[in-house]
Amino acid sequence: MIVKKSMTLSDGRVLSIEAGKLARQANGAVMVSLADTMVLVTVCAAEGGGDKNDFFPLQVEFREKTSAAGKIPGGFFKREGKPSEKEILSARLIDRALRPLFPDGYREETQVVATVFSSDQENDADVLGGIGASASLVTSDIPFNGPITEVRVGRIAGNWVAFPTLSQLKNSDFDMTVAGSDDSIVMVEGEMNEVSEAELLDAIKFAHGVIRQVNQLQRELAAEYNKPKRDLVLASVNETLLAEVKSLAFQRLFDLYHKDTSKQERNNGKKAVYAETEAALAEKYPDDQKTIHNMVHDFEYEIMREMILSEGKRLDGRDLVTIRPISIELGLLPRTHGSSLFTRGETQSLTSVTLGSKKDAQTIDDIMGAVSKRFMLHYNFPPFSVGEVGRMSGVGRREIGHGNLAERAVKKVVPDETVFPYTLRVISDILESNGSSSMATVCAATLALMDAGVPIRKPVAGIAMGLIKEGDRFSILSDILGDEDHLGDMDFKVAGSSEGITAIQMDIKITGITYEIMEKALAQAKAGRAHILGRMFDYITKPKSELSAFAPRMYTMTIPTDTIGMVIGPGGKNIRAIIEDCKVEINIEDSGLVTVAASSKEAADAAIARIKSSAGVFEIGEVFDGIVKRIVNFGAFVEIAPGKEGLLHISAVDHKRPEKVEDVLSVGDTVQVKLMRVDGQRLELNRKVLLPKPDPQN
Repeated sequence: MIVKKSMTLSDGRVLSIEAGKLARQANGAVMVSLADTMVLVTVCAAEGGGDKNDFFPLQVEFREKTSAAGKIPGGFFKREGKPSEKEILSARLIDRALRPLFPDGYREETQVVATVFSSDQENDADVLGGIGASASLVTSDIPFNGPITEVRVGRIAGNWVAFPTLSQLKNSDFDMTVAGSDDSIVMVEGEMNEVSEAELLDAIKFAHGVIRQVNQLQRELAAEYNKPKRDLVLASVNETLLAEVKSLAFQRLFDLYHKDTSKQERNNGKKAVYAETEAALAEKYPDDQKTIHNMVHDFEYEIMREMILSEGKRLDGRDLVTIRPISIELGLLPRTHGSSLFTRGETQSLTSVTLGSKKDAQTIDDIMGAVSKRFMLHYNFPPFSVGEVGRMSGVGRREIGHGNLAERAVKKVVPDETVFPYTLRVISDILESNGSSSMATVCAATLALMDAGVPIRKPVAGIAMGLIKEGDRFSILSDILGDEDHLGDMDFKVAGSSEGITAIQMDIKITGITYEIMEKALAQAKAGRAHILGRMFDYITKPKSELSAFAPRMYTMTIPTDTIGMVIGPGGKNIRAIIEDCKVEINIEDSGLVTVAASSKEAADAAIARIKSSAGVFEIGEVFDGIVKRIVNFGAFVEIAPGKEGLLHISAVDHKRPEKVEDVLSVGDTVQVKLMRVDGQRLELNRKVLLPKPDPQN
């Protein structure tokens, strides 16, 4: 049976979801379309064996076919390779929104695959993949507490826009994705141009209205498709075993959690409780070691949450709003172009900045077209940062996601290329981690950029907020620890300047998050962010005035577009000669913007002078060593650049006007002249202003 449901957006675009036509052997499959962009989303789940898992093995994949945009992949193999960063980030958006909506106790291996089969180059497919993931689940036999909808929100000319096109986003001060059910928001991620907390809440509320409409579309689809759900079988609780585990572990964990401990001390104490409890019950319950482990973990969950809700006390002894101690060191790495060491509690980022030329920019070529990226922030999370042994392989999805969030937060204050014509690469290496290393990266990146002398518009900082909620009781935590994230209900990261928010990421693990809670969390985050910015200002208040001695020097100028060919020369002969002779790098844009990268100002000046000469771009007051080409009755024509001649009038040849120009100059002479006036193509030169004035007594 084929079922299709559609709705028309306010601008006339049609959003549709179709089930029953494609990929019919999957547990669920839908094709989601918006205008001419189409995404097929499938879901498959194993059946039986989930009771052996102590976690939920959910895998979400997002793939873009280059054929969707009428392209053939580059490279030797001419087929799609490993997922791009864009595909990984899109998969993470879907995963984070779906995961909290599966029932507690569901442990079957589940895989969601979203494949872009058609792209109109205007409507991004990532949020369509989120809609399709939910729709494929609600029309499948897999237990799922949906539907949910993902919607992108923009603001153009003061008006909120749902599912903005790429063209619209260029004029938007918001680019935010919101996912939610009818009664709760489950995920938010995006960037914005220093907006207020009230504006952010307005955007979320607008998105929630659209979410409810698309959720209704999914419910209608599921009702008509009418596929029965499989039974969810949950393991029964052995009350006798639970009581024995509690008698051995609960009080020990309670006492441990009520001590002010470091992460390592707490981990060592927990390991002892787990090991000794499991050992004490091993002979009596030899087949229940995993169950015993999970029961101890549940006591951790209960004790920590109740301690926060009832006592307002946290694992490290802080109250709910206090930020951990912050220390900062600048210029730690002498040969990088800028660096900072940012430590907040037991989270530490060592961040470096590298300045490069135009050729160092990253070219990204995907189904949306090729773009050049001049600001890159890369985040690394080695296993030693949490005191573990781990495999050092390629960059993981988590590292890509955290780096992208920090990059979106910081790029809003990076100067425009016309102001600071460098390519910038920021690397954050996490050396210690106990909560919110991505927000530490935001702070460390800001400090390193200022240390490098990058004229950022203003500093930005980031903070991670947590939530503990039981019934009507709730507590919001500032600057959360790793355990508070793991055992809590929300991870709410907010980054921005003193003027407003530049990036946000929120993941909710429960339903029932009210706007009152979000408003309070945003207000508390603002206060925490202000405190962190204040500590940063204790170390540096503005970017350094000088670049590192090891950084390249970049200079820009603009030449008329119709002279670009003359600067380049036949087959690039002229530009290659300038590059080779002056030992510089040169990039010329179609707009006429010229960027020169050099190791010294002298080399750059020499290259710029030759570019100006080739382009015929001259400034009044410049002095040239010209060659006399022609002599006429009223003066001489002097070539000051290849093919560019100016008039040296007879009255400007010498302090005493000669009777004939030939009395002073001859054709072929090299003569120093100063440019006095530019009148269209006419250049007026003067020699006498460069000569010593004669002694009036002679």
